[in-house]
Amino acid sequence: MDTTVTGIGSAVVAELRAAGYMDSTIGQYKKTIKALTRFAEERDGVYTPSLGAEFAAMTVIPRTGRFSAQRRFDYGRLVSVFDAYLRNGRVDLSCSKRGGGGVRPDSSELSALASAWEAEMDDRALAPATRDAYGRVCRAYLAFLESRGVRCLDDADGASVLAFLESLSARWATSSLFWVVSNFRAFLKFTGRTDLVDAAGLAGVKRSHAILPVLCDDDERLVVQACASGAVSSRDAAITLLALTTGLRACDIVNLRLAAIDWRARTAEIVQQKTHNPLTVPLTDLLVGRLADYVLDDRPDSPDDHVFLRSVAPHARLADHASIYWVIAEVFRRAGVVDVKVGTRLLRHNAASRLLRAAVPLPTISAVLGHASPESTDLYMSVDRDRLLECVLDVPMPKGSRP
Repeated sequence: MDTTVTGIGSAVVAELRAAGYMDSTIGQYKKTIKALTRFAEERDGVYTPSLGAEFAAMTVIPRTGRFSAQRRFDYGRLVSVFDAYLRNGRVDLSCSKRGGGGVRPDSSELSALASAWEAEMDDRALAPATRDAYGRVCRAYLAFLESRGVRCLDDADGASVLAFLESLSARWATSSLFWVVSNFRAFLKFTGRTDLVDAAGLAGVKRSHAILPVLCDDDERLVVQACASGAVSSRDAAITLLALTTGLRACDIVNLRLAAIDWRARTAEIVQQKTHNPLTVPLTDLLVGRLADYVLDDRPDSPDDHVFLRSVAPHARLADHASIYWVIAEVFRRAGVVDVKVGTRLLRHNAASRLLRAAVPLPTISAVLGHASPESTDLYMSVDRDRLLECVLDVPMPKGSRP
């Protein structure tokens, strides 16, 4: 196998062309390969992971002396592809997945503990987003212990848990700390250290129950019109209508497969990623029409059987919930709805509120949204202003005052 920068670079460019990448993207790769070739000249042009690490660390432009985010992205992306080529003997252009990020412990014992937690989460078949959240807070705590000179969990105490959570308060909103503690508690229970679990409870972080926002009728009408009129692509329209009319979570939209759609019955059958429960959702005529437009005319030719694919090469499924967010945000922007913080969470709440206002019973709403527990639907009562007003009690008048 040719392990020179020139040899690997030629293989990468050939694979990019075969995968249908745009000329501009290939040109950017070639520009970075040329820079790596010059960097490797002093080492006989042979590529190694250590050489790649040094190259990727060159994030400052020599001419200006300033940090370049573009250089960091381009250099890091190429080194990732080159390293994978050395490991596997082939060019792997698959999109990098989130997860495994953030700080990591260095000591062997704490690193082994983090790896054991990762293996445990795999055995539990937790959703990727859940594993990512649980893993990040676990690694952050273990790295925090190392910063305090603790190299073994046996030497940690409850005070370290409270100090760790206190260190997060400067970077996390108070309303978000509840979820951090919830994710952290799962790892602490895995360690079997009940004293650390109890310490997390002593932090006194409370869950915030804010009244959930919903779309006004005018905004919803503008979004539907944009999806129906062709103002946005058929893929983006279908994704937005799916979230708007069914309340599906972003992870379930990303994982939706072609075989799950019953075109005649106008339904989609899925197994929810979060609860692992089966769910059948009805599809409106407009949604079915935009889906058909996408699948028949606009969907890239790809062996990937996920419904929604990347519009540029590689034509694989969308990466994660962030992809869905940006699609919906763009649809809202083109529809002229710019004063709303969009996303599937908002549209999920909006779908629930519409059903609630139509006097649909809560158990039915729970079934439509695919909640693991009917009690989860109680939260959506907060969006029904009329019913909330019915619960308001009259304030008694003080004695001697006039009515």
